[in-house]
Amino acid sequence: MEETRTRRDNIPAETGDLVGREAELGELAALVGHSPLVTLTGVAGVGKSRLALRAATTLRGAFPDGVWVVALSAEQNGALIGHAVAAALGLPEQAVRPQAEVLADFLAERRLLLVLDDCDHLAEACAELLRHVLERAPHVRVLATGRGPLGLDQERLVAVEPLAVPDGAEPADCAAVRLFTERARALVPGATLDPHEVARLCRGLDGIPLAIELAVRRLRALSVPQIAERLDDRFALLAGESRAPLGRHRSMRTAVGLSHELCTARERLLWARLSVFEGWFDADDAWAVCADGRLATLTLSGLAERSILVADGERYRMLDTIRDYGRQWLRLLGEEEAMLARHHDHFLAVARRAEAEWYGPRQARWAAWARQAMPDLEAALTRDDGFDLATSLWFVWCCLGQGRLGHRHLDRLLNREAAPGPARTKALWVCSWAALAAGDTAAARRRAAEAYTAATAEGDLAAAGCAKQGAAAAALVLGDLDTAARLAAQAAGLFEQATPERATHIGLPVAETTLAMAHSLRGEFGPAVEVLVRQWARCAERGELWARSHGDHVRSLAELGRGEIAAAEAYARAALDATWCLRDPLGVAAATDQLAATAVARGDGHRAARLLGAASRMWTAAGLSAHGASPYVTSRVRTERGARTLLGDPAYERAFARGMAMDMDTTVARIRDTDGFGHL
Repeated sequence: MEETRTRRDNIPAETGDLVGREAELGELAALVGHSPLVTLTGVAGVGKSRLALRAATTLRGAFPDGVWVVALSAEQNGALIGHAVAAALGLPEQAVRPQAEVLADFLAERRLLLVLDDCDHLAEACAELLRHVLERAPHVRVLATGRGPLGLDQERLVAVEPLAVPDGAEPADCAAVRLFTERARALVPGATLDPHEVARLCRGLDGIPLAIELAVRRLRALSVPQIAERLDDRFALLAGESRAPLGRHRSMRTAVGLSHELCTARERLLWARLSVFEGWFDADDAWAVCADGRLATLTLSGLAERSILVADGERYRMLDTIRDYGRQWLRLLGEEEAMLARHHDHFLAVARRAEAEWYGPRQARWAAWARQAMPDLEAALTRDDGFDLATSLWFVWCCLGQGRLGHRHLDRLLNREAAPGPARTKALWVCSWAALAAGDTAAARRRAAEAYTAATAEGDLAAAGCAKQGAAAAALVLGDLDTAARLAAQAAGLFEQATPERATHIGLPVAETTLAMAHSLRGEFGPAVEVLVRQWARCAERGELWARSHGDHVRSLAELGRGEIAAAEAYARAALDATWCLRDPLGVAAATDQLAATAVARGDGHRAARLLGAASRMWTAAGLSAHGASPYVTSRVRTERGARTLLGDPAYERAFARGMAMDMDTTVARIRDTDGFGHL
């Protein structure tokens, strides 16, 4: 008892500076002041203990009776937790009374902070002890750490996330990069580090502080790029060798392995099977891939509570470190090939459904699905030697800014499989469309010609129409407007023959857009509008957005050509709204360019220059920069010339740079705010 009165805390000395946790420390200070129990949760190695100890140090002055840390990692018997707490507080052992009662009596009138570090393996016993103590000690505050919650009603949870390593940010400003750099310079004084290389490594390490600190210790033998290249075997790489203190975890395998031991047998099996997912998934995805007689129920929420899964609403994902550990177990269980096959078949089935519904009102939903599923779709494609998945995803390659990826996969498959057939014919026209979206006009023309020959031989009018449309679009990009108009009209005719009753193939409104663009670029604005009126009605009837948005873009060109500036701006805005809904980067960039053209027509050079700058950043960021003599480039040159004439070169360059400095989200938000660009 006397020791407790004279000592104010037993907080151990920190082994290194805490980096990048300022926000969490502020949140903890506020929560601990008002909540009896605050629990820090998070994945293994994320720094829960270090954050708790720093918070305890910071909060010393707020507790007259001190701050007391109880490390539970070595304790295996839940019945002895009370004794561990009593020992930390300096209380003598009492054999007569239950320890929980002794603690409750002692703490009843005291104002102190109790830190229970690493409660996972003793969660139920910790919860029972705290339930008893907190009822009797209203001024005691408890800060606990663990992979998951203790489950008390008065508990407040603080999820400790990995350190951020955002794409596009200045690398040196990222907390993960700062941590690596500080530890590296302490270990290897004078070390020269490229912040971009460090950011890439930290991203591969999921921003997990323990993984970062373990990786730093490899700098004596390896460079940063060499460490990054070895992450495929991260658990061997991140084994602690130095005897310098790193807490209780000597390696990432130890840290993650402790989480594994805390799971039930079913949870471990689910963890292993879920490791085949590369990105976000939901309960339906998990059920389709993982469920069978051994796993009739899937406890996704339970794994999220244990910080094995990262949850975002109804979606889940694994950090790479956790996924790699699960994959090793899946391999040991002999299930890896079977689960990968089920993963592929599931995403193929969903992709087929998405393709079937793309030309309709569910387009935005499928676009969102594709963006979320891209890591898994890419993984499935690398294991696929057939055409089905790559061709079912044509809308991803051609409508959602992934043309280069689609072109690469389709070329690989076409070069491997030469045998003719409907599947190869479809792959040829999809490859043509994807190549054009990727800026490879020569490949687009070559594949379109092959596709047309094959489709004609097979009597497949729709495939022949798709091939003609690919050739028409390539001609348009090359500036051969007469050929583009002729081929687009032929494509439209083939689609109408293929579906004579309702002309329901999406290729028809796409071909009509190409035809209208050729008309418009030849100055034939009336015929262009006539085609687009039919095209718009066709898309509206289907509830379709993508083809209609590109039609709206061309309509804006035609209206501007007719001198109808207000109508031109309205159609450009409509195109932007639809393409932004789908996150079609080419469509958003093109619509932004067209709004710049309408600004020039209104005599607003500043707005035009800023919009051109913003669009230029979009083209570059999406890898969709100038495609030779494409109509987009022609329009940009004309708009830039007009803006420079209005402003003069110096003012134009300044305004362009201001637009170039904005990201796509900010640009679109300000365009939608009618006056947003006027007040930059």
